[in-house]
Parts: sequence; structure tokens; C-alpha cells
Amino acid sequence: MDWRGFALRMADMARDLLAQESVDATLARITGSATELVEGCDASGVLILRGRKVDTLAPTSQLVVDSDQLQERLGEGPCFDAVSSSARGGVFRIADLTREQTRWPAYASRAVALGVGSMMGFLLFTEEEDLGALNLYSRRPGAFTEASEMAGWLLASHAAVAFSSARAHAQLEQAIATRHTIGEAMGILMGSHHLTEEQAFDVLRRYSQENNVKLREVARRVCEQGSLF
Repeated sequence: MDWRGFALRMADMARDLLAQESVDATLARITGSATELVEGCDASGVLILRGRKVDTLAPTSQLVVDSDQLQERLGEGPCFDAVSSSARGGVFRIADLTREQTRWPAYASRAVALGVGSMMGFLLFTEEEDLGALNLYSRRPGAFTEASEMAGWLLASHAAVAFSSARAHAQLEQAIATRHTIGEAMGILMGSHHLTEEQAFDVLRRYSQENNVKLREVARRVCEQGSLF
């Protein structure tokens, strides 16, 4: 493994990650980087686990989607372990999936049929009930070495920071947009019903609570319709 060359490419990737304009673009750059930087990696994706529900983000191949859906149907698999506290530091590496796997017997045989030879996974983030992992796949048994695992772990560490930054930026933009919409809706109510600022906000708040509709959605309706009444 040319670690100096890897470090230079990782630095370029880290700068590129922070330059992405959206969460989706950041995720796509992360999974694409895995296939470029980690020796033996043929495909990559981010698995999100909400309870027992699986979402696949930024897959580089249909193989990733098929594997995640298989684990969801069976309720077992290494990716589930990668996002649980039982995983060794949030990392797993299966050198040869074609060998008998006592831990995930139902998943292993079906994954081989999909074309999976070896796998690795790295805990990417933990936030409230959402758990995620960066998962790497090879079609060849024995493709991932200890050097591959180290490279994947380094990539996942950079990716977690970039992904967290992208999410925070997106949430900030959404908060600003929501505040602007609420302000605009209050202005409409103040002008059309001769309300004070406090009264206009109270109208939005009470409508939101009484009708179980988010405040930003109530404000959006006022902006589009000109009134709630």
C-alpha cells in the first residue's frame, strides 16, 4: 500500500467533500471515493437504519441496494452489526463470504448469490434513532486486507465529519427559509386582518396546534393562499 500517495489523495478528497453543495452530493462523493481509494472495493453505499427499516443512500451499484434490501427482509446481516454497539469499534470485515458464516447464515448464502465475495463496514454517524454505516463490497473473496480496512476507516472518519457538516449546513438553510416564510405569512395576516405581530404569530401557532400541522406548513399555506380563513 502506497500510504503517501493514499494520504495525498485523501487530502484532495477531504477538500472536495467540504466543497459539495448538498448532503446528497456529499454522500455521493463519499461512496465514490471508497471505490477509488480503498483497494479491492467494487461498490459502496451508506446504509441508514431506523428501527428495522433500511434506507440505502448514494449506492455506486445495484449490488449495494440488493444487499441492503436483503438484510432488511431477513433482519440480519453485517451492516446491521456495523451500526450497533456490538460491532468492534463500529467496524467489520468479512474476508471471504463464500465460507460458512455462522453469524449470519441466512444472509451469507443469499449475498454470495448476489455476487458478494467480501465486505467491510464502518460506523459513519449516530444521531437520535438514525444509525448509519459506510459499507464496502468486493465481488472477489479475500479482496479486503488489513491495509484495506485501515484505508476504509480513515475514509469513514473524514466522511463522518464532512457528512455532519453538510447536514448542519442543510438544516441551517432550512431554518432560515422557514423563518423567512413564517415572517412573510405573519406580514400577510397583519395586513389583511389588522393584527399586531404577536397576534399574527399566535394565529399561526394556534392553527398549527389545533390542526396538527407543522408551523412552517401553515405559514406556507398563508403565503400561497393569502389567508387561513
